Amino acid sequence: MDYKETYESWLSNPYFDEETKKELQGIAQDDNEIKERFYRDLEFGTAGLRGIIGAGTNRMNIYTVRKATQGLANYIVKAGKQDQGVAIAFDSRHMSPEFADESALCLAANGIKAYVFESLRPTPELSFAVRELKCIAGINITASHNPPEYNGYKVYWEDGAQITPPHDKGIMDEVKAVTDYATVKTMDKSEAIEKGLYEQIGAAIDDKYIEVLKQQVIHWDSIKEVGKDITVVYTPLHGTGNIPARRVLKEIGFDNVFVVPEQELPDGDFPTVSYPNPEAAEAFELALKLAKEKDADLVLATDPDADRLGVYVKDTKSGEYITLTGNMSGCLLADYEISQRKETKGLPEDGKLIKTIVTTNLADAIAKYYNVDLIEVLTGFKFIGQQILGFENTGKGTYLFGFEESYGCLIGTHARDKDAIVATMALCEAAAYYKTKNMTLWDAMIEMYERYGYYKDGVQSVTMSGIEGLAKIQEIMDKLRTNPPKEIGGYKVTSFRDYEKDTITDLETGDVKPTGLPKSNVLYFDMTDGVWMCVRPSGTEPKIKFYYGVVGDSLEDADKKGKEMAKTVEDLVASMS
Repeated sequence: MDYKETYESWLSNPYFDEETKKELQGIAQDDNEIKERFYRDLEFGTAGLRGIIGAGTNRMNIYTVRKATQGLANYIVKAGKQDQGVAIAFDSRHMSPEFADESALCLAANGIKAYVFESLRPTPELSFAVRELKCIAGINITASHNPPEYNGYKVYWEDGAQITPPHDKGIMDEVKAVTDYATVKTMDKSEAIEKGLYEQIGAAIDDKYIEVLKQQVIHWDSIKEVGKDITVVYTPLHGTGNIPARRVLKEIGFDNVFVVPEQELPDGDFPTVSYPNPEAAEAFELALKLAKEKDADLVLATDPDADRLGVYVKDTKSGEYITLTGNMSGCLLADYEISQRKETKGLPEDGKLIKTIVTTNLADAIAKYYNVDLIEVLTGFKFIGQQILGFENTGKGTYLFGFEESYGCLIGTHARDKDAIVATMALCEAAAYYKTKNMTLWDAMIEMYERYGYYKDGVQSVTMSGIEGLAKIQEIMDKLRTNPPKEIGGYKVTSFRDYEKDTITDLETGDVKPTGLPKSNVLYFDMTDGVWMCVRPSGTEPKIKFYYGVVGDSLEDADKKGKEMAKTVEDLVASMS
């Protein structure tokens, strides 16, 4: 069937409700909109589903959510694991509670018990719940930091991490095999509850989650000494972080926590920002205004599902608030956690620091300094979770810290996804510790740069929407793959990594060796002077991303080199567009 035939079938099929049909009748004269909604099924990829909310096969709606859940249920049943149940959480986005219930009732109709949170919860708590309840899988209804018209559906496996091989492919195949929406099972909610296949969860899991976070605190002494003197401004950006972040800070001893009132309550419209991304400066406008009023020491923002944390810290010398990128805050926390573990109880011989391939090489320098192993994984926190599972299964390797450049890290192994709640807690703890040394977090950052080198990293995303955009992204990747540049921005390319072909080519000798990582559509260029660039299509948005890093001998030098590299990337994209 072509897209018009599929559109007509949705209008005529009694399976689809009248509200859906009314929405589709409203676009009857807009062929381009019909095409966008029906030219394909919304792809169930390795991260699950993510798309614009609306009627159609290429949209997030109750039917595409049910279809995905039927595929997951089929996979679970074939594995003989249906007795373990599935945990389900959701965020503050439009249709999130509805999609959570549709998922639960599809599972119930397949004989799989659903444990559904009573109200919105952070992504890391869902990961924790999967492990705590010994579920076979988890579903999280969230589109993270995407604009308000989006929602998504993430699938987790029994270790608490998002699905990785072989489960990701197995589930994807089962979802693709569901071709007739009318064959998808569902049941009445009251019947599911009566049969013990739908259970609401909440406070008991909350208490256990907060308790395990508090176990990660290293310096209770520092918090007791100066916690009352530290002022924190926090914004949940209308999402899930408000209650757990405030609770854990209060319980460990931080009383001066001020929440941005305009952004405190959940709101799927995200009315104070164009999109709720803690990477964006505009997300901090209201928080910085409040920070100046309260003379805050640090300013924190979690994204709607509270797995990523944005940070500003005060430089007492200039009085200015300075933004920390995900690479900077990740390294600040990595250095704090590893150094203080070493100071208080010593480091294990098999200690591991884990980062993704697009994350700063400052992490490599930290690992080398503390003599711990650095492990590099593909982009996506699930691959960090996969490493932790490997340590548990083999008894070899002790997890110390893991992070990625996109503002996400994990302290502890209670969850297997990024956890902005534990990161919020740890940054406040670090601020207290450094305050006892008469240092700010910015002072600690500068001290790190002095020790390891002034690393500056950046990323540029180019949005290319629609069918044409997907083709253009692939064209850019093909050009770079078949004819890799020998020089970028005046730096000589020394080696070229093609993760799809599993090759690392030494451009001087021509020697080729494997990457040692799973195949992925990613290209990486190592250059002279410690410079690098990596290119990959986004797995969750219609974008192609260019990551890069430089090393300078001062803040000014690193900033200058970083700006030059950013301009190089712009010119490279322009030449290929």
